[in-house]
Amino acid sequence: MSKMADYDGPILEIDKLSISFFTRLREIPAVMDFSVSVQPGEAVGLVGESGCGKSTVALGVMQDLGKNGRIVGGTIKFKGRDLSEMSDEELRDIRGNEIAMIYQEPMASLNPAMKIGKQLMEVPMIHEGVGEKEAYQRALEVVTDVRLPDPERMLNSFPHQLSGGQQQRIVIAMALMSKPALLILDEPTTALDVTVEAAVVELVKDLGKKYGTSMLFISHNLGLVLETCDRLCVMYSGEAVERGSIEDVFDHMQHPYTQALFRSIPLPGADKNARPLVAIPGNFPLPHERPPGCNFGPRCDYFEEGRCDAQDILMSSVPGNDRHHTRCLKFQEIDWNAPITVGEQKEKAEVGNVVLKMDNLKKYYEVAANALFGGGETKVVKANETLSFEARESETLAIVGESGCGKSTFAKVLMGLETATDGKILLDNRDIESIPIEERDTKTISDVQMVFQNPFDTLNPSMTVGRQIMRALEIFGIGETEADRRQRMLELLDLVKLPRAFAERMPRQLSGGQKQRVGIARAFAGDARIVVADEPVSALDVSVQAAVTDLLMEIQREQKTTLLFISHDLSIVRYLSDRVMVMYLGHVVELGSTDQVFAPPYHPYTEALLSAVPIADTSVEKEHIVLEGDIPSAMSPPPGCPFQTRCRWKSKVAGGLCDKEVPPVKTLADGHQIKCHLDNATLDEMTPVIKIAAE
Repeated sequence: MSKMADYDGPILEIDKLSISFFTRLREIPAVMDFSVSVQPGEAVGLVGESGCGKSTVALGVMQDLGKNGRIVGGTIKFKGRDLSEMSDEELRDIRGNEIAMIYQEPMASLNPAMKIGKQLMEVPMIHEGVGEKEAYQRALEVVTDVRLPDPERMLNSFPHQLSGGQQQRIVIAMALMSKPALLILDEPTTALDVTVEAAVVELVKDLGKKYGTSMLFISHNLGLVLETCDRLCVMYSGEAVERGSIEDVFDHMQHPYTQALFRSIPLPGADKNARPLVAIPGNFPLPHERPPGCNFGPRCDYFEEGRCDAQDILMSSVPGNDRHHTRCLKFQEIDWNAPITVGEQKEKAEVGNVVLKMDNLKKYYEVAANALFGGGETKVVKANETLSFEARESETLAIVGESGCGKSTFAKVLMGLETATDGKILLDNRDIESIPIEERDTKTISDVQMVFQNPFDTLNPSMTVGRQIMRALEIFGIGETEADRRQRMLELLDLVKLPRAFAERMPRQLSGGQKQRVGIARAFAGDARIVVADEPVSALDVSVQAAVTDLLMEIQREQKTTLLFISHDLSIVRYLSDRVMVMYLGHVVELGSTDQVFAPPYHPYTEALLSAVPIADTSVEKEHIVLEGDIPSAMSPPPGCPFQTRCRWKSKVAGGLCDKEVPPVKTLADGHQIKCHLDNATLDEMTPVIKIAAE
């Protein structure tokens, strides 16, 4: 069947859409009165926190709501035709052919038992009935388009032989095989590293231009939407609350929720002591417990009783701006330029003595070259290579790098889950590098604690919150009696700002942000000296992130804890760390204070990392550096400098030194260290990657 006839109106037109899910007990409205349109060739961002209905809208467009989801009002038109009036056969023809969707988790869209080439060739063979030869040619072309190295080898590989970034590119290639008119991307880069994310985003933009595809880009990352979209729609609790062009919404926002979102993300210039982030008060309403009137009312600074909660609030158009709408009764009365009431300013804690010192730490793993059957030769994975640094009391040291750079291995050695191959770790001048966790004394265990990335995996689902914290207190030998421990547990709940009643709750009754707070309470239960926070906010929503980061800082100030903050999100690192250590393939490539690391001269890898971070601010100009190629494997790292295969400065170093020798550590001004062969004169020529345009 040929594609639908040429059509010049909006590609996608969603009008007053309402979607509900039906359970035995009640109807749960997931999306209400939602309208958005996507013009030909336009990219529209759909932004909001988890649970606001973004993915439900996408599934509505795909007509894939499962057996208890139903469209209960409004229409979804694709190229002018109502999708709900199409037969199953017509829908099958449109799905994957005219409307393609890219999901968050690439492996969910790939068949693990089938080679990539065959999976790609299926698309045109099924949808367009083309022959095998032509299908192979098209697969080859599209894999080249998504900039994958050695396309023929890629087509001959199985999905598990590719890295996450490569898998996601294959999924994008698959979606583009039939040159769809509309591409829906549902958080397509959440699982990827920031440098890979930058390359994938760049790719999606270029392909959108090349194929003239319209896009609906679902994300909770405002910076990413700024870089990829023309217009955006902000959702809150099932409704669109603001729609408009990127400039209108970012610079002339007209809804209190949009404003609150921007106040909770660390933009350049935010400072944890002088200008703390402002978290949105209260919690997201559950779908069957929404307040009367405005859904955002109970959390809004401008709420007016008897007015904002009196009736359903409709979208109003903002005067003077084309296609800018807001769902707020008071938008013309609010002074949008009023300065933020600054959160109370905090005194920065004095940095104390060295608590932790690492000296030339190495961690190597031996693995069988043939992992499946063992035997034969072994290979060595050099996960950490000569790591040296110190961390002081009350200091936050951020450890930054892409996955596979050795951040988590180093955390495991510190925790005693692994022992070091060589080198020293001194905790308060005691050697701990070769004491595994089962042989550590209670004090050492309670001194070094960890907050993990995913709060869901670290709580026992069959034990109440209070019991889990008390269990930690028992292990740390705190409290004489059960009653003492119970009292201390309640104080810990106060510390992480959770109601004491939560002691009786089970983990499943808590939101992600609340679970993470329980994890923090447990880590601080034994008066930890060092807390290793491994990506502690990356699984949380933006507004919750601000609250949890704030909490970590506050506890640190009170307890003088040393915080080792492992992250790949440089905007949060810039906001809360005192010193930054950048890692690449097991090496520390740069180490210095936050100001040193975020201003030139940079290590070439730090420079690329900074360029890759999406920043939700229209006044920021970034130098554009996309890293070519993937991170080499730690099993066979390149000779010489670990970064030389992807470095854009390599040609500046004479005599091929980068290929032959691991660079020495250079110390620049004020203890700023860089592991690089570039001479100081070249380093001094570097220009800032992130510039804030003059007002």
